[in-house]
Amino acid sequence: MSSPPSGAGGGLGWANLGMDIVSVTRVRRLLAEHGEAIFHKMLTDGELADCRVDVGLEPLGLCGRIAAKEAAFKTLRVRDRVLPWRDIVVRRSDGGWPVVELRGTAAELARRAGIAEITVSISHDVDYAVAVAAPVPHTAPPAIAPLTTPPTASASTRA
Repeated sequence: MSSPPSGAGGGLGWANLGMDIVSVTRVRRLLAEHGEAIFHKMLTDGELADCRVDVGLEPLGLCGRIAAKEAAFKTLRVRDRVLPWRDIVVRRSDGGWPVVELRGTAAELARRAGIAEITVSISHDVDYAVAVAAPVPHTAPPAIAPLTTPPTASASTRA
């Protein structure tokens, strides 16, 4: 009989990818049933501002932020902890890509895991938003030597 997985983390921090997907239908239902108040429990004022359009909160933007927070939390490989929603902050950079800021409990969990920061990518479609997160360790993984390009035949015959 095989033993169950230990669930005790996943090795070196840089190998612990996180991924999450969030349904637009579910977020729209939450907005309809609870209004914006429910999202104040998960998102900071700045995050909500990034998701705001003329008619209110944009569901795809909310989905992307929620998926990114979940994906970032998964990179920490902790058990028996509730996601510290407002301690993982996902903002839009000046260039438009998402940036993760870790605060409070999330920053402490990352420090213990040897993670300096978390990078994330978010993608949206009509019905879903998905995010993939990768931790950046305090100590970078071993450097890989750059590839060299062999000289072309014409370059080697010029001499």
